[in-house]
Amino acid sequence: MLRQALRQQIERLKPSVEKITRHPWVIRYVPALSDPDLWQLNRRSTARAVAVGLLCGLIPGPVQVAGAIALSLLWRANFPLAAITTLYTNPFTIVPLYVVAYEYGRLFFPHAPHAVSVVPPSFTGLANYLPTLVAWMTQLGKPLALGIVLLAFTLATLGFVAVRVAWRCHVVSAWRRRARRRGRAVP
Repeated sequence: MLRQALRQQIERLKPSVEKITRHPWVIRYVPALSDPDLWQLNRRSTARAVAVGLLCGLIPGPVQVAGAIALSLLWRANFPLAAITTLYTNPFTIVPLYVVAYEYGRLFFPHAPHAVSVVPPSFTGLANYLPTLVAWMTQLGKPLALGIVLLAFTLATLGFVAVRVAWRCHVVSAWRRRARRRGRAVP
């Protein structure tokens, strides 16, 4: 019952393909947007979408969603889900993620100082947030740049595998439940 209610909620929130493809900015891309994998949640497009969202979520700046949409079109992933998945990075999570990325990149630059020795920025206001973050990132240099790329690909791979495994577990569980209801034994 809960699963059906969730599915109905997703269907209600899902944008109408016809409404989106009639928009003047999008009309020339209609042939590319007609691929069902871009709109349906199945095991392949969902796993790809999570991977794309996790990969593009670490792109610095406000181009994360645009990158997710572009890669979704390229890799035939559900792009609304990919765009939503990029939201795991936000003002509260970006600094800890970048510290992890820095330490990940520091594995390849062993002479770089630990991230905790590079003083994190103190944010005095929303207007100073982006310039302060960029200055801090510049101070961290090569280990951060390499670490962001490595962390993005690691998270994308883990997300892809996790969705595929979870989907498979869900399907097997449903098969077994149906078999029990029918009275057959399942090995």
